[in-house]
Order: sequence, then structure tokens, then C-alpha cells
Amino acid sequence: MASENHFPSVRCCLFDMDGLLLNSEDVYTDVTNTILREHGRPDLPWSLKAQLQGRPGPEAGRLFQEWAKLPMTNEEFVKRNAELQKERFEQCKPLPGVTQLLRTLSRSTSGTSGRKIHMAVATSSHRNMFEVKTSSKAAAALFTPDIFPPSQIVCGDDPRIPKGRGKPLPDIYLTALETVNQAIEASGSDESPVRPDECLVFEDAVPGCEAGRRAGCRIIWCPHPGLLGEYRGREQEVMAGATGEHKQEDLEHAGASRFEGSPGHVGKIDDGWAEFMSSLEHFDYEKYGINVPSMLQS
Repeated sequence: MASENHFPSVRCCLFDMDGLLLNSEDVYTDVTNTILREHGRPDLPWSLKAQLQGRPGPEAGRLFQEWAKLPMTNEEFVKRNAELQKERFEQCKPLPGVTQLLRTLSRSTSGTSGRKIHMAVATSSHRNMFEVKTSSKAAAALFTPDIFPPSQIVCGDDPRIPKGRGKPLPDIYLTALETVNQAIEASGSDESPVRPDECLVFEDAVPGCEAGRRAGCRIIWCPHPGLLGEYRGREQEVMAGATGEHKQEDLEHAGASRFEGSPGHVGKIDDGWAEFMSSLEHFDYEKYGINVPSMLQS
């Protein structure tokens, strides 16, 4: 069975984490606003937060500090930020529809191969923060080995991703796909490697959508309502990875990629490679050529 528009059936799903699987983006906002209010500054506007989402930490930090102009050193900000984050990130929980989606995908098969759907995580969060965010019982239940094998969780500080090559460049998604194909090879099965066009990237952030498109994957864009408000009327640009906010000259200053053809190409407006979803509760498995066992169908 092939999915609609003659795309191949999805064999692999690649997931962002913050704001997509977990409510950690809301935690980031709450923590940041706490510090801003302590110094009489206004709350973080979505116009700026939209630029921070999905970016590597150092770049996001630079953009924030240029706007905030807090009366404290960067070291003081980092220390206070870490204190608040540790306490609040330990209470992260899954966003609506996430638990059921992951459990269903982990038991489903691809229509063309009849084999299991492979899954991996590609998060800009560094490994230590990933561990904190997934430490609660509710969050930890999403990252069990039967859903995401440990080798298929790729974090922003992974040494395979050169400095400066975080999202919106495609390296983190291509690395996540690489871990899936390495697992297939190690299994000794006759299953063929997964191609990028057989992958479905799930993202909430604009840079992440661009990274997924540059990797040659189809994408699901499931943004926070606040972010959606900033891009109202430009949804198709976001899903094509073609907002133009990440300039080509900036991409060319990034480190060398391990992947031929990187930084890859963005898509075209309304080209069928992307879908908007307001919630992961509404994912259409059949549309992507995914076979759900009858016992899991409602």
C-alpha cells in the first residue's frame, strides 16, 4: 500500500522533542519570563520565541541576550536559568496525543515492507538536558527501548554533528536516519536501508521544518498556538522550509557536513511533502501507508 500523492509508504518516523513530544517549550517560556520579571523586563514575545525555537543553544542564547539586555552577566543568567530549569523540567509531561501516537507507531508496520515502523529522536537539546527533561515518570514512558532504542536518540551535542550544523541544517535528521539504518544492518535482516523520502519528520519549530525538508523528508508541522499566530498566512512557507529567515550565506559559514549534498534543498509551496496538524491526536496513519493492528484501532 502506498500513501496518497504516490509517495512511498512511511517506514521511519523522526521526532523533535521540545514542544512536540513534551511541554518543555512552555517550561522554557515560564523560566525565561520569571527571570525577566525579576529584573523588570517584559515577558518574552512570541515574535522572538519563534526565532529561538529549534535553534542550537549558543545561537538561541545570543539572540535572546541581544533582545533582553538584562542587568546581569551571561554567567549569572546561565546560573539562574539552570536553577529554575532543573526544578521545572523534572515535571515535564507529554503533549496531547503523543503517548497514543508513539505506542501505536511502535506496533504498526509500513504498507510496502510489512516491517515495523522505525523511530528516532533528533533534538537540539544537549544530552544532559535531555536526561533532565525525560526524568519524570510520565516523560520517561515515552522513551523506552521498544519505542526509541537508545542508539536512536540523537541530541544537539552529538559529536557526529559538527559545530554550527544544528537546525535548520539537515545534519541532525540525517544522523538520526543513519542510526536507524545502522540498526537495520546490524540486525542481519534483508530489509533495505530507509531512504529520506520514506521518512516522516514531526516538528513544532520553524527551523526544524526547514531541517527536515533539507534532509529530503516529508514533515508534519504541529506548532504551539502562539507560534502559529506569528506565521498565520505563511503556513505553506514554513512547511516548505522556505521562510527565508535562515540566509544562505549563514548556512555556508557552518562547519563541514558528513553528508553529501548538505545543506540540501528546501521545498516548494504546497508541494504535498508537508502537512499541518493542530494536535498529534489527529494523525492519519492510513494517509502515510502505515498499517495499524486491528486491536489498536478505535
